[in-house]
Formats: sequence, C-alpha cells, structure tokens
Amino acid sequence: MPTPDPDKPLMSQRFRGFLPVIVDIESGGFDQNKDALLEIGAVNIKMDDDGHLSLDDEYSCHVEPFEGSIMHPESMAINGIDPYHPFRMAKPEEDAIRALFKFTNKCMKKNGCHRAIMVGHNTIMDLNFINAAATRARVGRNPFHPFSVFDTVSLAGLAYGQTVLSRAAQAAGLPWDTEQAHSALYDAKQTAELFCAIVNRWNDTSGPVWS
Repeated sequence: MPTPDPDKPLMSQRFRGFLPVIVDIESGGFDQNKDALLEIGAVNIKMDDDGHLSLDDEYSCHVEPFEGSIMHPESMAINGIDPYHPFRMAKPEEDAIRALFKFTNKCMKKNGCHRAIMVGHNTIMDLNFINAAATRARVGRNPFHPFSVFDTVSLAGLAYGQTVLSRAAQAAGLPWDTEQAHSALYDAKQTAELFCAIVNRWNDTSGPVWS
C-alpha cells in the first residue's frame, strides 16, 4: 500500500489529487437549464497529520434568478426562499458562479490539489445546476470534475443504513436543526460533517488510503 510523501500536502495524496468540496444549491425546480439557481453553499475541508478530515473554509451566496428562469411553487414552498426580498443581497448568477470557482481554486491551491470533486447529498443535481450556470456565464475553466462526484447518499447508506440527509446525520451523531434545513450553506455544512465522519470512521478502522 502506498505511503504519503512527506513533501506534499496530505490532501493531495488522499483522493487521487482531487479536492473534495461539499456543495449544496437551492433552486426553483429540478431542470438546470430552465429553473432558477437561487442559493449556493460550499464548504472546503482540511486534513490533519493522521488523515482525519474536518471542516475548513466556506462560501455562500444568494443568487438572482437568471432571465426567463422558472420557479415552481412546490419547490419554493420547500426552500422558503423569497427571490425578490430586498434584504437577500443576491448576486447575478454569473458573479455567484465566478466567486464559487474562485473560492474552489483557492482551496485547491491551498491543498496542493489539481482538481476539485463535488461532494453532496444526491449531488448530481447540484453538479448539473453548477455546470449549467457555468455554461450560461461562459466561464473558461470549471474546477469541478465534469461528471464524477462523491455522493453521501451512497456513503451514508453503507456506513449508517440511512439515505435521507437528516436521518444519516443523526445516525452519525450530528445535530440536526429542522428550522435551518434547506438553507444551502446549512445543508452543505451538515453534508460536510457527514462526509468527514464517514471518511474518519474508515480511517480509524482501516487506515487512510493514499493514492
């Protein structure tokens, strides 16, 4: 089994040089090409000398609905967002995406990683919305892997027998605040805690796997 190179950041050797960045979005529906992206939350993680993960930096942004986008009443009832509230301080979608990518690139550089991989709960939807927004913004380079993800639905199903985020978090011994749920940053932070708990549990039983 490979051993880590002491001259390189440990994170750059844990997931094949990919940096896990936990992302959650809130939207006006499920169609990334037609429905509004309304909120983004992202969390970077760090690794200690024993290979254990914990939360590090975070990014969050309210997003203005792009022109012509759809916001389905049933989705808005779940996320509770008033997209035109004067105190949302929302950014245009292009600015929000560019800021997310700037945050991600900074975290990659900090950890010596060459690419980011998105982590989330049912995260293919989050990745699709981020990719679609990046296309609309004509961003040159998207730091996230275009199709690979780490999904805590599968990981939590394996580790705790739970696939719903709130139940998986509670099974992992994490607190869960129903009032804050469906805030993008809150859900991203809870998902990050869950991801760290699962990876750390593996490390404690089998040891970290270095690439």
